[in-house]
Amino acid sequence: LAGAASGDTPTVLIMGETGTGKDLAARCLHQRSRRADRPFVHVDCAALPKDLIEAELFGHVKGAFTNAHGERTGLIEAAEDGVVFLDEIGELPLELQTKLLAVLERRSLRRVGSSQERRTQAWFVAATNRDVERMVADGALRPDLYYRLNVLPLVLPPLRERGEDVVRIAEHAGHQIARRYGIADFKLSPDACARLRAYHWPGNVRELRHLLERAILLSGGGT
Repeated sequence: LAGAASGDTPTVLIMGETGTGKDLAARCLHQRSRRADRPFVHVDCAALPKDLIEAELFGHVKGAFTNAHGERTGLIEAAEDGVVFLDEIGELPLELQTKLLAVLERRSLRRVGSSQERRTQAWFVAATNRDVERMVADGALRPDLYYRLNVLPLVLPPLRERGEDVVRIAEHAGHQIARRYGIADFKLSPDACARLRAYHWPGNVRELRHLLERAILLSGGGT
């Protein structure tokens, strides 16, 4: 669907625990789509400053608020006809969820302080590590926004449920790490592979990469 020669692309909601690779999955979707040469704008909803989050997303005009000394393009507008990746969508305040839903429905937005509608052709991909159905039940996530985002759900399983994948991922990541530090060789012993399979990996792939990095640096390479 992402790589189709024509037509719109459906909204995708990527779900999974911290460290399962939601950002990587979103970037893979972008790279395999017909929008691969267009911008990829990563919006970390949890890191946006609370008092400026609306202006960061939608932009603002001069004089819209204190210190708005000029006009500014928001992150959604900056994506043009590329991809807007809304990471940790569950952290977006409720009042902003309403405005985001309007953008998704109308395919247009207004900068803070402006009455002019601006069209957007961006493809929206969202992600969260939280239980979205529980968030909807608790009132932390608007149900209409959830339904609008959840057109195509993509669930990334935790590393502990991926069987032999943990060894393949460790080998791939280990070679990358060794090359980065100029270490000539890297190999996992059978005992190391068994320990990788047995561990429950609460931090998933992110934890695995950091553990490998430490092990490779301390061992100086080799098996």
